[in-house]
Amino acid sequence: MNPLLVERLRPYSASVFEEISRLATAHDAVDLGQGFPDYEGPAAMLELARAAISGGMNHYSSSKGQAALREAIVAERAARLGCRYDAADEVLVTAGATEALTAAMLALVEPGADVVLIEPYYDSYAAAVAMAGAIPRTVAMVPDGDGFTLDLDELHRAITPRTRLLVVNSPHNPTGSLLRPADLRLIAELARAHDFLIVSDEVYEHLVFDTPHLSIATLPGMRERTVVVSSPAKTFHVTGWRIGWALGPTALIHAIHAAKQYLSFVSPAPFQPAVAHALLHEQHWAATNRAALRRKHDLLATALTALGLPVKRSAGGYFVCADVGSDGTAFCRTLPARAGVAAIPVAALAARPHWNTLVRFAYCKRDDTLHEAIARLAESL
Repeated sequence: MNPLLVERLRPYSASVFEEISRLATAHDAVDLGQGFPDYEGPAAMLELARAAISGGMNHYSSSKGQAALREAIVAERAARLGCRYDAADEVLVTAGATEALTAAMLALVEPGADVVLIEPYYDSYAAAVAMAGAIPRTVAMVPDGDGFTLDLDELHRAITPRTRLLVVNSPHNPTGSLLRPADLRLIAELARAHDFLIVSDEVYEHLVFDTPHLSIATLPGMRERTVVVSSPAKTFHVTGWRIGWALGPTALIHAIHAAKQYLSFVSPAPFQPAVAHALLHEQHWAATNRAALRRKHDLLATALTALGLPVKRSAGGYFVCADVGSDGTAFCRTLPARAGVAAIPVAALAARPHWNTLVRFAYCKRDDTLHEAIARLAESL
């Protein structure tokens, strides 16, 4: 432990993703750990990025994001969900969705306030709460047949007069669960009754398999107290471009911008026109890819179950969770060496021990990558 690191960040000084990635590299493992695809997004989008770089778009632009991208973000969302935002004042382009989430915490949550997280959770949530000096309060996902659902009784108990903000993530990382409309309505009722804010992480909004995506911001009385965070990273397979955005009412977006401008100041300039193009003109590619991901999910889930690792129900996203029946963290630390495959322990994304037997596998890979991983697992398990 580094004694120079402030105490509130010491629990986050090492990332399980970094550890597993190092092991994957050391053992030449098939990496089903981190959620990045190994096949590319739309060709026209990639060509526009190359053209922007060669054309000199390599310098500072507006810290709010280029106007064309902000306009594309609000136009796409209005067309798909009927939820309208002003491109000038109600959208902020960030350096990835993680920066949008972190800037929202820093801008909107005072030290000592409570932030409610749904467990398990994307690992940056708790770190962002710690950076803000706030107190995390967790609400568990609980077993629901072969999947998970939100513990509504615990949700009620987690809300106190100190609650400032609740983070919603649906489709949910890591479980792939969807929050039910009734769950979102209850969260909305509590937010209105107790006057707290919502940050809705919707990075997997285009990757819901069977039902239309439902944003909590579309529910009555919720637009004015919700910051929607999203990104093209998962939708268009550009996880390394670090483009994201926050949508919300003017006062909230201006507050988040005040924090964001002292983090990255601006988001990567040459990728913004390409993302704007993709949002407006590559939705067919996204739909075709969503169907492909559904097939990849089924391929991996069927194989894991046949190998004695029963999987949990997933409604979308990039991941499937399997129960390895033992210490999942130890399983993942030894898997690259003994099987040549990398995966992430769900326990690293939660505070409670009952997640310890679950392991998250990413299926956002080429078919030959998945077949190779399955073959390696079959030889070693």
